[in-house]
Amino acid sequence: MPDSTGPQHKPMKICMLAYSFYETDARIKQYATALVERGDSVDVIALRQPGQPTRSVLNGVNVFRIQTRKINERGPLSYLFRIMRFLFVSAALIARRQRSEQYQLIHVHSVPDFLVFAAVVPKLLGTPVILDIHDVLPEFYASKFHVARGSFLFRCLVLVERLSIAFADHAIVANHLWCERVAERCGMPKKCSPIRNYPARGLFNPKIRARGNGKFVITYPGSLNWHQGVDVAITAFAKIKDQMPDAEFHVYGEGPAKESLIRLADSLGLTNRVIFHGLLPTEQIVQVMADTDLAVEPKRAGSQFGNEALSMKIFEFMAVGVPLVVSRTKIHQYYYTDKLVKYYDGDDEAALAANIVLLRNDPDLRQRQVTNALKYVEAHNWDVERYQYLGIVDSLVAREPVLRSSPAPLEPCAIATSKSNQG
Repeated sequence: MPDSTGPQHKPMKICMLAYSFYETDARIKQYATALVERGDSVDVIALRQPGQPTRSVLNGVNVFRIQTRKINERGPLSYLFRIMRFLFVSAALIARRQRSEQYQLIHVHSVPDFLVFAAVVPKLLGTPVILDIHDVLPEFYASKFHVARGSFLFRCLVLVERLSIAFADHAIVANHLWCERVAERCGMPKKCSPIRNYPARGLFNPKIRARGNGKFVITYPGSLNWHQGVDVAITAFAKIKDQMPDAEFHVYGEGPAKESLIRLADSLGLTNRVIFHGLLPTEQIVQVMADTDLAVEPKRAGSQFGNEALSMKIFEFMAVGVPLVVSRTKIHQYYYTDKLVKYYDGDDEAALAANIVLLRNDPDLRQRQVTNALKYVEAHNWDVERYQYLGIVDSLVAREPVLRSSPAPLEPCAIATSKSNQG
């Protein structure tokens, strides 16, 4: 693998494409920042929020916002129409800029997987293409629109995934479990590398904590879909609100479930206790997270997608020194032991409520969890992982084989827990 960090590095021009908002997508920002910091030129083609300019430069990254989006899709057709429009507009822009910029690599972020075909012109001209799978599309789509696994549509999505990876020169997958599944489904394991999400250490650190308004603040930041289980957290909070009169539950995010969650909170008499906010850029949400007393990650273990979708927010809360109550999903257990987070089982709102009260009333337990979590963050961080990403980029541009990374390290107790659950 070429040396991506030495003085011999020659600056490159790279284009990234994502059907997301660049300002709130920490994964894409880390990639782009790592490239810019070593001297590369990076263009990002992304979505636009109302009031944003169509083009700007953010920390050296050229951001092109080609389409507005309100995250309110109610069905597959409206979702597909918006994505297809984005696909064609971005393909035309990439083809046009390829002639002037002569990109040396195109990095496309899913979902959806087929967005990778927007790079068809550079691909035909010999430019390598990375497909970055943030969420496995068949399971994501099945969860979002209640499509049965094994159905004709699900099998079509698996075929799209396979064709998309075949088109790309390499696939990066957001966690080790998904990487194993995708590699098996596509039959091309050498083309797949796992790179999980990591907090930006310059932003996410416990030193920025600065609150003291007398409230006990519980926070959930993230997308608002059914599989995220935020309704479980709201119902749990309703059970204990009288035991914790100084507590507020703040929800930051957007998604198709938001209106129903607001109605649920109102119906449970939580109008002034559960407070909803919109999306915030990373630089703002990090302060919100740091000023939290307790975080919840209630992802549904009963949903296959939820059971395997790794939460970036857990890692970020750990990095800013905030204790967590977390749903015991397969993927959370893969990375985090019981020393790092307080687990509850079975999507049980009563168990979640009991754990919130337990941590609320035991500051020593909260501090032990935070201390262990900060040690974990010190050992697992983007400062190390980014060299794998830069190595993949440089290998593809140099037309050399990409070295596969080793499996994620597990603490002994995590391995034991994983084995006992399988038995």
